Amino acid sequence: MTLPVFRYHPDPIASGSIVASANTCRVCGEARGYVYSIAPYSEADDLEEAICPWCIANGAAHDKFDAYFVDPAVFPDELVMTIAEEVSYRTPGYAAWQSEVWPVCCADATAFIGPTGITEIRSGNYELEGMLMGYVVHEMKISGGAAMRLIDSLNKDKGPTAYVFQCLHCGTYQFHIDYV
Repeated sequence: MTLPVFRYHPDPIASGSIVASANTCRVCGEARGYVYSIAPYSEADDLEEAICPWCIANGAAHDKFDAYFVDPAVFPDELVMTIAEEVSYRTPGYAAWQSEVWPVCCADATAFIGPTGITEIRSGNYELEGMLMGYVVHEMKISGGAAMRLIDSLNKDKGPTAYVFQCLHCGTYQFHIDYV
């Protein structure tokens, strides 16, 4: 079965937000082979691994459980409301150690690429390491040896973790680094 397309989260299986599962969706009542691996923000209990990607994409999960998958408060007020709603209510979020961030670029939300650590970066994307260092120095205001130690300590599974985003318009990478 072909997964729905999420403009702002193009590969939710690779990022770990959507996983293969025989669970029945609490929204549509079907076992479609995949579920959202994270509990969405909702008053309802037991929604972790209980919502299929199709019910996220079509807004049914939001409508039924008042669920949202990315906190709408992470977006600046000047972002067009329909974009913030698409990401918050109809796009799989991601699991961060603290709280998620969803960067904006070119007056649009960026696409979530996934979590990464230094091992993944150095296994083939050296350009990304340089951009990430720029983020650490210019946005996080960490420099010198401390910046290098932070970059060297990035770990996809244990933290600190770098979360990678990409602008849908200009292609610029954006980052968020989160600690345990």
